[in-house]
Amino acid sequence: MSRYEEPRTQEIARPDFGGRQSVDAPAAGHRRPAGFSEQATQRMRPVARSTPPPRRPTRPPAPPSGNGDGKGRVIVRTIGEILITLGIVVLLFVGYELYVTNWMSAQLQREASAALDDRWQQERELHAGPVDGEAFARIYIPSFGADWGFTIQEGTDAAALEVGPGHYKGSALPGEPGNFGVAGHRVGKGAPFNDLDLLNSCDAIVIETVDSFFVYRVLPMTDEIDGWSQSRGRDPRCADVEPLRGEAYSSTVGRRIVLPERGDAVAPVPYRPADVLPKASQASLLTLTTCHPQFSDRERMIIHSVLTNQFKKQPGASYEDLLREIGEA
Repeated sequence: MSRYEEPRTQEIARPDFGGRQSVDAPAAGHRRPAGFSEQATQRMRPVARSTPPPRRPTRPPAPPSGNGDGKGRVIVRTIGEILITLGIVVLLFVGYELYVTNWMSAQLQREASAALDDRWQQERELHAGPVDGEAFARIYIPSFGADWGFTIQEGTDAAALEVGPGHYKGSALPGEPGNFGVAGHRVGKGAPFNDLDLLNSCDAIVIETVDSFFVYRVLPMTDEIDGWSQSRGRDPRCADVEPLRGEAYSSTVGRRIVLPERGDAVAPVPYRPADVLPKASQASLLTLTTCHPQFSDRERMIIHSVLTNQFKKQPGASYEDLLREIGEA
């Protein structure tokens, strides 16, 4: 035998790096047990988990509704619709009364004024009396503006007042002893007397007829009568205005608010029987009447004034000339 022996060869184990292990062939002289066969090693893939859809927020269950609740809703809805319809109707009516009727009355007033001028041209020598439903005079209130003026129709029915102020039939005529009564609307239909509540004592009210201008001035108010001559009566415009004296005229003041039943506000002597004074002893008054308060006919506003001047019309003379004459220009 040799001194040196041949070294044995040893198999070094391969490091495991987590990779696929190799399967060595069986050594010679070894067999696999019967009934076993070599199977390929397969990598298992992870099964993807399905994400459930987000849950929708659940609504609270509706309260149970019976037949009674349904009928109630129908009734409420019906009432609401009726109220809305009524509101629209009311708005349309107010618009009609405030704007449409004013426009219509303005047109009628222009026509009446033109007809009055024509009539005056024909009647200057005839001095005919008022004709029912037709204009026979004009009214001016200088404190309402130099352009404020309306024709006065004979009568106080709806047709006459739609045109402008109307004369109470049977009451005195301009300038006569007694009470010249004139009514007018305060809202709609031209609203000629809308601002009567703004009149003060001694304010002028001018009536024009075919041949004359009559100047009336508002009487003292109730709270002005005592001490009149030392207070308001000292105003130059009040020179011819005095509180009416005597028991017969104790209720006749510049402004009064009365019930609609007080038709005697336009009596020859206001609020008194017709025969309380003979005609020759009666003051020459002008009484204006209108509804009160505004937008209501619950009461009547009464303005009493007394005649202070009469001016015969001169050829070419105008209302503007008269205003300068009476110090109202």
